[in-house]
Amino acid sequence: MTDDLYFLPYVVQHYVSVTGDHGLLGERVPFITSPLLADDQEESFGVPQVSEESGTIYEHCCRALDWGFRLGSHGLPLMGTGDWNDGMNKVGAEGKGESVWNAWFFLTVLNSFDAIASAMGDEERAAWCRESAEALRTALEAEAWDGDWYRRAYFDDGTPLGSHLNDECQIDAIPQAWAVISGAADAERASRAMRAVWEQLVRSDDKLIQLFDPPFDKGALQPGYIRGYVPGIRENGGQYTHAAAWVVWATALLGDGDRAFELWSLLNPINHALSPEETEHYMVEPYVVSADVYGAFPHTGRGGWTWYTGSAGWLYRVGLEAILGIRREGARLFVEPCIPARWPGYEVDLRYGAATYRIRVNREAEAGGRPRPLTLDGKDLAERYVPLVDDGRNHDVHLVVG
Repeated sequence: MTDDLYFLPYVVQHYVSVTGDHGLLGERVPFITSPLLADDQEESFGVPQVSEESGTIYEHCCRALDWGFRLGSHGLPLMGTGDWNDGMNKVGAEGKGESVWNAWFFLTVLNSFDAIASAMGDEERAAWCRESAEALRTALEAEAWDGDWYRRAYFDDGTPLGSHLNDECQIDAIPQAWAVISGAADAERASRAMRAVWEQLVRSDDKLIQLFDPPFDKGALQPGYIRGYVPGIRENGGQYTHAAAWVVWATALLGDGDRAFELWSLLNPINHALSPEETEHYMVEPYVVSADVYGAFPHTGRGGWTWYTGSAGWLYRVGLEAILGIRREGARLFVEPCIPARWPGYEVDLRYGAATYRIRVNREAEAGGRPRPLTLDGKDLAERYVPLVDDGRNHDVHLVVG
């Protein structure tokens, strides 16, 4: 897998940003070691050994950034034997195929890690992050745009994947979502790409969001073991909820509160079991997030694996941070909602140590009303965030939105 290395700096940066705990970066932990794959190997199963060498968490992140940043002929990261979609293990098996999704994800990580490097006094690393991110952005706009959306990848022989030129997997959701999430894509292209997702991959009547379409079946493309799945099942053109949550996140970032909540509701498992008949058809627990939802007759709408998916955490984050707009950065609380127009508002209690911040958001009665400042305990705030204090008291946060 070629994406996993970059999840370490991604998660570390997010943790430090939310908690303000920069001390984590200096913690020393050992490295692990295992043999590299031989030229004729695509995968290896084994237990890595703990190395005698150790480094700080920051050093681990930097090594991950360096090792993972390997580019192909289009200036995009190599695909290897799979990226986030493990089943596409033949796209870059010869060492030349490239992943468009990796490029958007790596770009996002590099842009965010710039601040970490600067905070560590490592300006050389910070500059490398900025320059590498810009190189990826340039390559993406030059080589990955397909006309109405971004492509998914390039095979070893240069054949595009996720293109209108393909008979199967013409459009894939995750490059479009991360083009928006990255904040670096051409704005018009990013919006156009997401419109294509909404039109071609969202199936509201079936309560699902496909990963890509059409599924792999009998076409000429040989992307890997993903073709072993029945068309419309799991990663092969069904809903993979992990990716679907990213689609909702991107929709909220575009400011479409009505659509974002509509899509989030499609993923909410309780909405797949609103009647005995729906519950019987869904076939899995309606109180946990399903990793996947089948998209092919006669099993359309049936839930797949449960209790085994990182998409539960993503769905929670998207609901809290992207739709309700409640986001913490250290001792600062941001409230930037993207809620449906029909909502009168919402209330949330947030704990900060022994203190409780009671957040109340109200919709302006008249559309187009003058923007109101955020208030804390009845007083207007000059900044767009609430300063958090662990003082054991109750605090009232109020925001009026148009």
